Amino acid sequence: MKIKFIIFVFAVVWLALLARVFLLSIESNTYYEKLSYNNTIKTELIAPVRGEIVDVKNRPIAINELGFKIQMAPHLRSKKNQTTFEEEVDTIIKLLPNLDREKIIKNYIKKDSYYNHDYIDIVSFVSYEEIMPVYSILNLRDNIHIVSSPKRYYPYKEVATHSIGYVSRANKSDIEEDKLQELIGYAGKTGIEKYYNSFLQGEAGKREIKVNANNQEIEELSSKQAIEDRKLILNIDIELQKYISSLFKDKSGAVIVMRVDGAILSASSFPEYDPNTFVSGISYEEWDKLSNSLDKPFTNKLIHGLYPPGSTIKTGLGLLYITAPEIGPNWNVYCTASMPLGKRVFRCWKQTGHGKTGIKKAIRESCDDFFYKGSLKLGIEKMSDGLIRYGLGKKTGVDLPNEFIGTVPSREWKRKKYNMPWYMGETVNTSIGQGDFLVTPMQMAQFTALMATSKLPRPYFAKMIGEEVVKPEFEEVLTKNELKKLPIIQKAMYEVCNHPTGTAARNINSHVKIAGKTGTAQVIGILQDIENRELEHEMEYYTRSHAWLTSYGPYDNPQYVVMVIVEHGGHGGSAAGSIVSNIYDKLLELEYIKQ
Repeated sequence: MKIKFIIFVFAVVWLALLARVFLLSIESNTYYEKLSYNNTIKTELIAPVRGEIVDVKNRPIAINELGFKIQMAPHLRSKKNQTTFEEEVDTIIKLLPNLDREKIIKNYIKKDSYYNHDYIDIVSFVSYEEIMPVYSILNLRDNIHIVSSPKRYYPYKEVATHSIGYVSRANKSDIEEDKLQELIGYAGKTGIEKYYNSFLQGEAGKREIKVNANNQEIEELSSKQAIEDRKLILNIDIELQKYISSLFKDKSGAVIVMRVDGAILSASSFPEYDPNTFVSGISYEEWDKLSNSLDKPFTNKLIHGLYPPGSTIKTGLGLLYITAPEIGPNWNVYCTASMPLGKRVFRCWKQTGHGKTGIKKAIRESCDDFFYKGSLKLGIEKMSDGLIRYGLGKKTGVDLPNEFIGTVPSREWKRKKYNMPWYMGETVNTSIGQGDFLVTPMQMAQFTALMATSKLPRPYFAKMIGEEVVKPEFEEVLTKNELKKLPIIQKAMYEVCNHPTGTAARNINSHVKIAGKTGTAQVIGILQDIENRELEHEMEYYTRSHAWLTSYGPYDNPQYVVMVIVEHGGHGGSAAGSIVSNIYDKLLELEYIKQ
């Protein structure tokens, strides 16, 4: 029995040994083969060159400035190599004295580790002109690599900065979102640079190389080129953009020039800033100066500026009024400059009132009383539903990142946001674009295009994405009755800019026949017991109303929308009239408008 047990144990041990030999020689072969391959074959990713952005006439707006980065071999800080490390740093500083020695050492220490066998980036960018005289000297040193590394450059500096955006060093969240960012080192942070980042950055190339035990290259096994230099052509005309920037000197606000099909020729948010300061890193002093400015230069007011629309929405609201069974196109009010409602009195802007007023006069002279009384007939739900259908209170779809939606107030909106009931006074406030009503300038430009053409276009900057032509997109949002009655609104908008009593007529002097609507968006409320309102120019600057003037032209053949908002500008006509006129004349000069 003992002999049988010993034989059994002996057999089990041998079977276990045989199984282990099988695993090591057969099953693990693939694993060790792969491990061996990784020890001798190295995969090297090649960073693609970012594509350029050009304007509609192929003028470069965002380009790559030729330059180089400096890399140093790892593990030079060991006791054995410390002297070599110091010598290499000294050599670089001697040849390129403008570089920061302490920063070079700091960058090296940050990436140097026992497990890292790749050359370490110690200087992110040196211009072509600066490095060429010393290139051959540095390149002959075994521990130093000079690698091509273009840097983003914006030749027009602050012009169109909020539309174009900028690139800056990729952070942790950028890399988590897209692993290619770690290789490239930069990412689009704002504007078109961010929206089209994936297209512009391209795709990495790849090299497979055989290396020895010292990580030295022996042979290139395969190579795949990076997909790079993708060009993005915009509808923007940089000459027009520069001209508009000159018109808005020392002012805050936004300007949009858009074809009625949605193509954007110019879009500016003011004040502007130079995006080049962000490519390599902005100083703390400059950051504090810009971020603490009351004019908010970092805010892209085109899509992130939320303003009460004021009287600009009277065109759309007027269309809802004249097509509603409760009101109709022939409805009139008698404006006495005030309308009591409960314990409040709602006043018209004109102290003497407008007298008998129909739809055309109400839009032409911006009679508040007409819209107050009409709102009580139509009701907030029909007002809200109609204005949202016209494009307000939702994204326009413009090719810029993180667009805001604004607010078109309603009972449901207030219940969800505040869990409070709706009051009739809020309906009245909404009818003149005040209260909780908020829109972006981009929404207002789209809304104006709808009033001009009966179609709601999607605003867009890109003309060609590589070889792909971007086509206009429209929504048909008007009912048959609204389409039929729209010419009444268009005629009223023409009278705003051309009739002797039009709110913009005195300040419009363009060679182009235009139609539009002014708006005054209050920044602070007016107390009920104030009988004589303080004039806008007498008020403290940051308490003055924002001034809107949104327009289209030519009136007989709508081709372009020009939307202007001047922050704290007071009245729309006086603050924005000459700016709008000059822009239409510039469009004429540049032969965009055909008359």
